[in-house]
Amino acid sequence: MPIAADDPRLRPTHVAADTRYDDVPFLRAGASGVRLPRISLGLWQNFGRDRSFESQREIILHAVDRGVVHIDLANNYGPPYGAAESTFGAVIESDLRRYRDELFVASKAGYDMWPGPYGDGGSRKYLVSSLDQTLARTHLDYVDVFYHHRPDPETPLEETVGALASIVRSGKALYVGVSNYPAPLARRAHELLAAEGVRLLVHQPRYSLFDRTPEAELFPALRDLQVGSAVFSPLAQGLLTGKYLDGTVPPGSRAAGSFFLNESAITDDYLRRIRGIDGVAREVGLSIPQLAIAWVLRDPVVTTAIIGASRPSQIDDAVAASRADLPADAVAALEEFAAPSGGSV
Repeated sequence: MPIAADDPRLRPTHVAADTRYDDVPFLRAGASGVRLPRISLGLWQNFGRDRSFESQREIILHAVDRGVVHIDLANNYGPPYGAAESTFGAVIESDLRRYRDELFVASKAGYDMWPGPYGDGGSRKYLVSSLDQTLARTHLDYVDVFYHHRPDPETPLEETVGALASIVRSGKALYVGVSNYPAPLARRAHELLAAEGVRLLVHQPRYSLFDRTPEAELFPALRDLQVGSAVFSPLAQGLLTGKYLDGTVPPGSRAAGSFFLNESAITDDYLRRIRGIDGVAREVGLSIPQLAIAWVLRDPVVTTAIIGASRPSQIDDAVAASRADLPADAVAALEEFAAPSGGSV
């Protein structure tokens, strides 16, 4: 059930830490004036109604206290759809309203959200309606960046881009981005937006040691266009952790019950790779997740890495990783265990 406006949990109690900008570095997104923390908090998983509001609130507030002020949402994050945005909106009301101007809030639309022909895709009807719903759920007047979540081959790109440009002009989003767009489509979107007088701020692709697809065409295009990137799944949905080193799947782990990861991923090849990565991590004094995050941040074409978190300590680990300077020999050693450049495993 949604949290009522008079619920005592929504009484303002949080005062942000004075040290919140002491640790996490920031990097400019492409040629824009926007600097993003190298670590961002994604609410893709762990922020549905299957988790307690108190635990979700704790993670969000801890992120802000560590300078992780870029919060990444989408209309259909949950479960159910919309739940993550509603949770974040409740935390805005309870604790973060006074800090709104310190936050950089992103949301997206492009996947299925509601029944019928207008609840999916890239039409102007869907994108504008979805953002209106997002603003209502989050209790915000605007989002900082609004993404088209995926390409829609059934909608002309000119319509999708025109909708994004009109959203910026309306003041409901300050910037726009695209996610999961291949390089040629990203270039065309950039061109169309520029013709509308709007900058493509950022692209959001999947990127990790186990999925290096963006290195082939997308990252060169983003460098050329001077567009930032906010990469998601830097831990490959949990595969780049130490949970499965012994070849078993612990109860309660993501591979034990996630739609996106299951036991079939724990192959002999995976175990060879993750044990090799573990060896490199030990040599440089990092955990496997920290090494994986530091690796994706090694190239400034990656503005920020979006992490999920089920507990506050994972944010601390990621912030520490954002400050790690990987030696060239460690980067070279990882090539044996990572996906080939431009490919995935």
